[in-house]
Amino acid sequence: MSGIGEISPVRVLIPEDEITRRLGELAEEISRDYEGKDLVLVCVLKGSMVFFADLARKITTPLSFDYICVNSYGDATESAGKIELRTDLSESVSGRHVLVVEDIVDTGRTLEYLFTLLADRGAASLKVVALLDKPSRRKHEVEITYRGFEIPDEFIVGYGLDYRQLYRNLPYIGALELDSPLD
Repeated sequence: MSGIGEISPVRVLIPEDEITRRLGELAEEISRDYEGKDLVLVCVLKGSMVFFADLARKITTPLSFDYICVNSYGDATESAGKIELRTDLSESVSGRHVLVVEDIVDTGRTLEYLFTLLADRGAASLKVVALLDKPSRRKHEVEITYRGFEIPDEFIVGYGLDYRQLYRNLPYIGALELDSPLD
C-alpha cells in the first residue's frame, strides 16, 4: 500500500450505529415523500456506493437504480474545481423523479453540475440525499433535501469515502489525520 506511511490513525467522527440509525430515518422520510412516484436513485460513484446500497435496502417504495461517476478530486485532498464525467447513466431520466445519492457535499460543484445535467435531460424533479454535509466549504449553493450529518471542515474517510482509494471499507466516518501536508 504505497503512500500510506504518512498517515496516522483515523479518528472516529460518526460511529457505525449512528449511521445505521440515521439511514433508517432518512429511508422513512424518502419512502413517504416518493410514495406512488416513479423514483430513480442515482448513485454518485464511487464514494456513495456503501451509503447508496444501505439506504436503498431501507426504502420501502418501489424504485430503480442508476449510476453516474464524476471526479473532481483525483488523488488530492482538495477539489480541483473541474468536474469530469467518467461514467454516464444507463437509462433516461426524462419525466422521472430523480434522487441523487451523494456521499458528501462540500463545495457544491458536483451537485451543481449533476443538477444541470439531469435537468437538461428532463427529470420531473431533482433532489439530493447526502450522507454528509460540510457547509463551511460551500462555494455553490445547493439544496440538500435529505441530510444525514453535518460535519466540520476535516478530510473524511470511511463508509465509502476514500483517500487515494483507501479506507472506503471502514464501517464508520472518520477524520483522516495527516502528519504532513500533501500535494
